[in-house]
Amino acid sequence: MLSEIQTQRLNEFIDVFIEYPLMKTILNDFERLRAGQKLAGEKQCMLLTGDTGCGKSSVINHYKNKHPACHIDGVYHHPVLVSRIPSRPTLESTIAQLLSDLGQVGAAKRKLKRNDANLTDSLIANLKSCGTELIIINEFQELVESNQGKKRNEIANRLKYLNEEAGIPIVLVGMPWAEQIAEEPQWSSRLMIRRFIPYFKLSEDVTLFVRVLMGLAARMPFREKPRIQQQDIVYALFAVSKGCFRTLKHFLNEAVKQALMCGSEALTKQHLSAAFEVFYPGIEDPFKLSVDEITACEVEHYSVYHTDSSSDNEAHNPTRFTERVAISQLLKRN
Repeated sequence: MLSEIQTQRLNEFIDVFIEYPLMKTILNDFERLRAGQKLAGEKQCMLLTGDTGCGKSSVINHYKNKHPACHIDGVYHHPVLVSRIPSRPTLESTIAQLLSDLGQVGAAKRKLKRNDANLTDSLIANLKSCGTELIIINEFQELVESNQGKKRNEIANRLKYLNEEAGIPIVLVGMPWAEQIAEEPQWSSRLMIRRFIPYFKLSEDVTLFVRVLMGLAARMPFREKPRIQQQDIVYALFAVSKGCFRTLKHFLNEAVKQALMCGSEALTKQHLSAAFEVFYPGIEDPFKLSVDEITACEVEHYSVYHTDSSSDNEAHNPTRFTERVAISQLLKRN
């Protein structure tokens, strides 16, 4: 078991956010949109997409935590509203979700129960009184997956209205197929900023993956910072994660936990192997292999959702990866 201090140290690492170049660009996009909220004219909007585990939620939560809701001189301020598209969304449930995430839970429930036609007006009034400068709506692919043309158009139109009447920029965030919203006439010209967060690929940029690892290592709670930029460890970590940031981070969280449980003041390959045994028992451990023996795969095609499929099972094509090959062969793909 971890002590209270060890638990705190582990939690601090779990909450670490690495601002590598693309993430910095996205954070700057958010800042630019907020700054534009105070200017005259139409408020620009943004589309942020990426496959599962790429880091969308991490960058959103990091930005939200930098600009939390608070009371100033007795007035409630909510500068950055982070909400989501509900599962099987309706116009009412979507607006009610925004109201609830703004802190107006009771109002949202009362108005939703009555199916109040003034639900949107209430939201706009509350956004203005709370000084909201940016709205980020996650899980936007739910709107595409609902595949109900009328409801989808109603929600898309209402969000456009919200952007216009409240005068607040909106960031739409979701899986790759959330890009279909850009095909809607009412949104195509509004989405001035469009970003896609890819998985890491050794065949394209080994240096970026190493830089992210070094950033994580520098924030690990040990006196001696781990040298996980060593070639064999870099390749083994890529083999484990397949370039998915969430998988990489969960794995390193466990490795740090293993080191803390041992009372170690350094993270070693033994701790990485212990973490591998937790997640992948019975599978050959890449941390016990030489550089030449390590095999890995990387993303080949991101996941796809076909709205015209007859069933949900056929609609979703999961992320596809290359065959597992020696690292040297992956590097030759560049």
